[in-house]
Amino acid sequence: MADKITLATLKKLKSQKQPITMVTCYDFASAVLAQQGGIDSVLIGDSLAQLMLGHSSTINATMEIMVALSAAVRRGAPDVYLIGDMPFLSYQVSIEKAIVNAGEFLTQGSCDCVKVEVDHRHLPTVSALAAAGIPVMAHLGLRPQSIGQIGKYAVQGKTAGAAMELAELAKKMEAAGACSILLECVLAQVAGAIAERTELPVISCGSGPECDGQVLVWHDLLDLPGAGTSKFAKKYANIGAQIQQALAEYVDEVRQKRYPQPEHCYNMKPEELLKFKEQLQKSDC
Repeated sequence: MADKITLATLKKLKSQKQPITMVTCYDFASAVLAQQGGIDSVLIGDSLAQLMLGHSSTINATMEIMVALSAAVRRGAPDVYLIGDMPFLSYQVSIEKAIVNAGEFLTQGSCDCVKVEVDHRHLPTVSALAAAGIPVMAHLGLRPQSIGQIGKYAVQGKTAGAAMELAELAKKMEAAGACSILLECVLAQVAGAIAERTELPVISCGSGPECDGQVLVWHDLLDLPGAGTSKFAKKYANIGAQIQQALAEYVDEVRQKRYPQPEHCYNMKPEELLKFKEQLQKSDC
């Protein structure tokens, strides 16, 4: 039996300069495959609103859905380090509500940690969550929940000033009690500098190779419907096309009456079948 991966495991990997592997997935079957594939950590991202529910934005994810699917992923991958993505308005309304909702990810969703999209305004929230004993991954850089304020999806840290703001915010999040950092769409050189200057595990989501680990979305990695077109979203397999082909073959076999064959059927014993036919003839069926 594999050892359960913990925050201590991730910190040890960082200290040994062994990259951390992480994927986002949202269901039991995918989680089983993720653990079997050797993944260290799974993030149940609020991107499920788009990839599992068909919405155009992450803000449609709800606490009820996120926690239920977190629990499903945990059942499929009991040994990974599991991170629940706190959805829109689950932590912004008040610190008290943030603590209650984050606690639900741990108690009901069986998560090891929660992820929060942050800027300087969220330092008190991160501090309060940490004080409550809740591990927090601080998500910096591109923050999809705030795209209405940011204006567009764009790479972060392009100027020296913007890069310094990110570096300083990362240190403030560490001081506030964050247990790890996720950097989304941050310039590689900036992300590397941040990872080098903190003891926290720093995960790259499109932020270059110098972080302590990488995360890819399940649908991007396997080229499933909804896969992104971002530069960093490398496709390692074309599973979507294989599924489509399998379904087309199934449809064709059913329509051509080649499926099911006798080996796919459950058959009655001859003596019982004879009795059944006799009873049918005598009945009003």
